[in-house]
Amino acid sequence: MIAPTQVDSQVSSQVNGPARAVHSPAGRGLGLGRLFARHPVVSRLVSLGLFFLAWEIAGRVPISYAFPTFTDTLYAFVTMLADGSLVMAYGSTLQPLIIGIAISGVVGVVLGIVMGLSRMAEWLVAPVFVVLQSAPMAALIPLITFVYGIGLVAKTLAVIMLALPVIVLNGYKAVRNANPSLVDMCRSFQGTRLQRITKIIIPDASPVIFAGLRLGLAAGFIGVILAELLITPTGIGDLITYHRSVANYAEMYAAVVSIILVSTLTLAALEAFEIRVLRPEKRRG
Repeated sequence: MIAPTQVDSQVSSQVNGPARAVHSPAGRGLGLGRLFARHPVVSRLVSLGLFFLAWEIAGRVPISYAFPTFTDTLYAFVTMLADGSLVMAYGSTLQPLIIGIAISGVVGVVLGIVMGLSRMAEWLVAPVFVVLQSAPMAALIPLITFVYGIGLVAKTLAVIMLALPVIVLNGYKAVRNANPSLVDMCRSFQGTRLQRITKIIIPDASPVIFAGLRLGLAAGFIGVILAELLITPTGIGDLITYHRSVANYAEMYAAVVSIILVSTLTLAALEAFEIRVLRPEKRRG
């Protein structure tokens, strides 16, 4: 004898067909979240695609006569890259940037380590760089022209003024906040002060010091572009100024986008090097 509930279920299955799995919107959202978590490149590409789509729509509305579409800007970027004007501009822009970052890196790391190890050096030097980091550099950079003119020295000093405080203060904090347990262990094993510095403090502080160099490079990019816009129009700053003056807004935006692209790729490469060499635990995680 068949129970009534079994008969009802058999009739229901014959009428409605086999049961189907129901996927809720929350489940689909969780699946997308897992996809983006496993493949972060996909999430970045989707984010960039949405940004470029919004840019294209805003340019076609248009929100302003001086705001080109994304496709026009991309075409201008490819054209400037093909005719060599963009490459020549960066040849002029990178010269003071490389010199300024090299000087800032060497001087900044040394000063940061000395300040972290010596209370007297911290008392004498730290307030200067704190003031420099918080000062409005866009207002101070034009003053350089009155002293050093409009040549390479002025642009290099503009890069140093923005990059050096970041590198010094990061190095100082890295050394000052070195792992005290490791320092005490070295002291308990009767290690000399030089051994504590070279074998414990500097290796432990090196990831933060390198992060300061990376941030200093980002500040140096800002400094060299400000110098080329405010001191003398050369390099990539000259491209921006010229195309703005003749109302070639697609070319102007292409030059600006190229700055963002070059700085982003450079900082991403430095970050990958930092994770691979100085922070292997992040790569394993």
